[in-house]
Amino acid sequence: MRKTLPLFLALTLGAAGAQSAQDILNRVDSAQKAVKDLSFRVNGTANADSGNQTIDLTVRAIPAQNLARLQFAAPDALADNIVVADRKEVRQYLFLTNQITVMPLSKATGQSGLGDLDFTQLSNPASLLAGYNVKLLGTSGSAGQRTFQLEAQPKNGGTDRTRVWITEAGWRPTRVQLLSSGKTVADLNVSNYKTNSGLNAAALRQLPKSAQIIRQ
Repeated sequence: MRKTLPLFLALTLGAAGAQSAQDILNRVDSAQKAVKDLSFRVNGTANADSGNQTIDLTVRAIPAQNLARLQFAAPDALADNIVVADRKEVRQYLFLTNQITVMPLSKATGQSGLGDLDFTQLSNPASLLAGYNVKLLGTSGSAGQRTFQLEAQPKNGGTDRTRVWITEAGWRPTRVQLLSSGKTVADLNVSNYKTNSGLNAAALRQLPKSAQIIRQ
């Protein structure tokens, strides 16, 4: 559980189409600003020291408040854990111990994900991409249903890369891959994508009242 990587959300391309990775990201950013709330499922596989493991979680967010709630179904070590992140702090509920760890956002950055993907940032790509060089690898599909494959690499010289597939049908991510040393270490699909369904901040922040709170 550490580091970061994102690229996510959406609207619709004009007839001329996007000409560059930055153009696509600008459209994604514009689309996100029109979204009051969103939710989606992330599932797939990732390589860990113990071998391949299943990743399955639900993300709910209110982008204008930088508020995100993640609930894990898999892997087993994280099942039923909940992470709530906002502008100030990250609260992580540990189901097995019935504890809530609380960290300032600056300290928690990179500890709420898997490998180079910080799950708390999946719903807020715009603020994250300044630290990455992003390029367009390819385009597939017909007009109105095209999918753009982007690749991001840290500007600080890191060699790990993240690939993100974004569909122009709703301008949203459909797939994310993490690569290290030329090998795919995680392959995740984004599904059940919904926007403006009436999510409220109080519900996203809610955690078990009986849990012990540990501040770090």
